[in-house]
Amino acid sequence: MKFEGGCYCHELRYVADGEPMMKAQCHCRECQYITGGSPNVFIAMPIASFSYTKGTPKKFTRSDLKSPATREFCANCGTHVATRPPGFPAVIVKVGTLDNPTDMKITANIWTRSARPWAYIDPSSAQHPGQPDPPVAKR
Repeated sequence: MKFEGGCYCHELRYVADGEPMMKAQCHCRECQYITGGSPNVFIAMPIASFSYTKGTPKKFTRSDLKSPATREFCANCGTHVATRPPGFPAVIVKVGTLDNPTDMKITANIWTRSARPWAYIDPSSAQHPGQPDPPVAKR
């Protein structure tokens, strides 16, 4: 499968080729900050399958955390495109930045113990109260 996407102003573009290792929404408090309150809807793509085809992302890593993720976003419009958690075998790609997000079916909800009371969690999806084991790339 080939996924293409980018930021709101089209200055930052990417391609990800392969099968998503995870299709989920994260309800952790950090993701709530990043999204403005909602869960973070994402696909986890193998690191080697993800590359920028236009532009260079601005990166942000919190210096006060023991093991912070690096967030990549457009320096022009601010769209958060991807996250690289340390030691995680995938790039977290925000579904809203895909050119065609309509066909993406979320199959898991993670950090559900931090979900806001009004958040919708599909009862047919896998549910994890915290961080599940890291995904494994499909061959």
